[in-house]
Amino acid sequence: MENRICNLFRIKYPVIQGGMVWCSGWRLASAVSNEGGLGLLGAGSMHPEVLREHIIKCKAATKNPFGVNVPLLYPQIEEIMKIIVDEGVKIVFTSAGNPKTWTNYLHERGVVVAHVVSSSIFAKKAEDAGVDAIVAEGFEAGGHNGREETTTLCLIPAVREAVSLPLIAAGGICGKPGYNAAFALGADGVQIGTRFALCSESSAHENFKNRCRGLKEGETKLLLKKLAPTRLVDNDFSADVQSAEARGESAEYLKELLGKGRAKRGIFEGDLSQGELEIGQAASMVKREESVADIFRDLFNS
Repeated sequence: MENRICNLFRIKYPVIQGGMVWCSGWRLASAVSNEGGLGLLGAGSMHPEVLREHIIKCKAATKNPFGVNVPLLYPQIEEIMKIIVDEGVKIVFTSAGNPKTWTNYLHERGVVVAHVVSSSIFAKKAEDAGVDAIVAEGFEAGGHNGREETTTLCLIPAVREAVSLPLIAAGGICGKPGYNAAFALGADGVQIGTRFALCSESSAHENFKNRCRGLKEGETKLLLKKLAPTRLVDNDFSADVQSAEARGESAEYLKELLGKGRAKRGIFEGDLSQGELEIGQAASMVKREESVADIFRDLFNS
């Protein structure tokens, strides 16, 4: 397939796998790249040397391009960026921060940079920062979201009008109808998170996958808005968050409630009661276990 995203990343299909914490290890990223998409390692849940290990294993498992997703608020980001460059990774997706900080550094070392945004204003800033592509993510997505709460249906046309860069649509895109809709709205490619997070090659715990595959419409909510808006599955922890927010508790209180390792506890260790279960609204459309190969067959061969 010939389009700007395929040409930019040297991939067969304009499909990017979201770089999701505790889900996007080398097995998932390499499987997506081997199918002709672009696999991403999720650096946000990896210590620097763990990321290096996953990069090395990913290089051994695929000869096709893959990348790393880096939240720019990561506390050891200098070390992370050095590892990415030292290991020869040529594609980086940045998020949750100012793209000006690292884009030139990466470009000078031959790395292609895409940046995730939640509004057309941030898309323009990313374009001004010199990134090579934009990921516009609607608030249907899982994990951390923009404060604007703009849906993908509204966001993609607005960003397409605002910038000329290759545009990747994200948020709520699960199957072929969403894929086709993204292109009709003006995107050049799609980023799929939730469906890949729940597939066989994802490093998420089976408890988490099974819970999310059984979700019904409306069983995720955007919470923690005083910290960083995060889409969570209904459970005991999210009920505590909702109660605290309804009482008007402070950001400091919510930060203490969240604590450390809550997402790892839920997604990676499978604590369905007190873990932070981050997933997108598209989970209600995923009903069975499937592999990366199954997902690509559904997108392109059915």
